[in-house]
Amino acid sequence: MTVVIDYGAGNLRSVAKALEAVGADVTVTGDPAVVAAADRIVLPGVGAFGQCIGALRGIGGLEDALTHAVKARGVPFLGICVGMQLLATEGHEHGVHAGLGWIDGIVERMHPAALKVPHMGWNTLAVRGQHPVLAGMDGVRAYYVHSYRFKADNSANVLAVSDYGGEVAAVTGRDNLLGVQFHPEKSQTVGLGFLARFLEWAP
Repeated sequence: MTVVIDYGAGNLRSVAKALEAVGADVTVTGDPAVVAAADRIVLPGVGAFGQCIGALRGIGGLEDALTHAVKARGVPFLGICVGMQLLATEGHEHGVHAGLGWIDGIVERMHPAALKVPHMGWNTLAVRGQHPVLAGMDGVRAYYVHSYRFKADNSANVLAVSDYGGEVAAVTGRDNLLGVQFHPEKSQTVGLGFLARFLEWAP
């Protein structure tokens, strides 16, 4: 069972449909008991960091269930857009907000020289190192919509980057954690291939 977490802050329908298209048995829920028992977890996110982490923490028991599944049980986890950013220590959007703290770093506003914010549209991925979910993705293009970027403390946790007036973390991860700044559900064949490999991933 692949759980897409419903905490009122994600593009749930398109994410669920994309996962179903590559063969996932998808449950969309914010029920802590179901999240705790999931085989795989996807955390979408659209909007501001503080709003999203506040919504997640506003559902009693959800953060504990998520932490139990991901940290104690080692369930494969995928964060999408703000869902990836919530992995950080803190987000600096409309104030400073504590994140989940699973990958050390901050989320900060982008200031690309002579380029518009938000970063919106297709951009090329440069994959660093080897990761089974990123197989064949070096040099492909994925779809972005964001104004803030994840700045990881440890560069080893940045698995792929894109260039938008400077380096932007496109994929972060370690152990059983993966986060993508781009939207796989909007990235057509590239995104579906990525999601299919996530379903097969056994960290």
